[in-house]
Amino acid sequence: VQLQASGGGLVQVGGSLRLSCAASGLTFSSYALGWFRQAPGKEREFVAAVSRGGGSTFYSDPVKGRFTISRDNAKNTVILQMNSLKPEDTAVYYCAADQVNVLWKIVVGGDEYDYWGQGTLVTVSS
Repeated sequence: VQLQASGGGLVQVGGSLRLSCAASGLTFSSYALGWFRQAPGKEREFVAAVSRGGGSTFYSDPVKGRFTISRDNAKNTVILQMNSLKPEDTAVYYCAADQVNVLWKIVVGGDEYDYWGQGTLVTVSS
């Protein structure tokens, strides 16, 4: 199983970035997906999650209203659209996948996830 995250980079405050995570080696539609981030010197934190079918999503309070998670089960891809970026969004962003039986289940806890991508760095400059 591989999760390949991409799309990170340097952006100014108020800008946008679109992160993508391509999955292979798994039955993608059987997995709930999530994005996490880890800033320098801080613990990993939950950012957003989407259910197997894409119909349910959940966001952390710091990103709610600015970030949107979506998935394309035909392309085995999960997307994190990030708008109105702030300096505190600077972090390495990781995608993760958790096999679940329930179509609508959202997974928030990092310890529940089975597979992780390698991370992509997002830097927001002020």
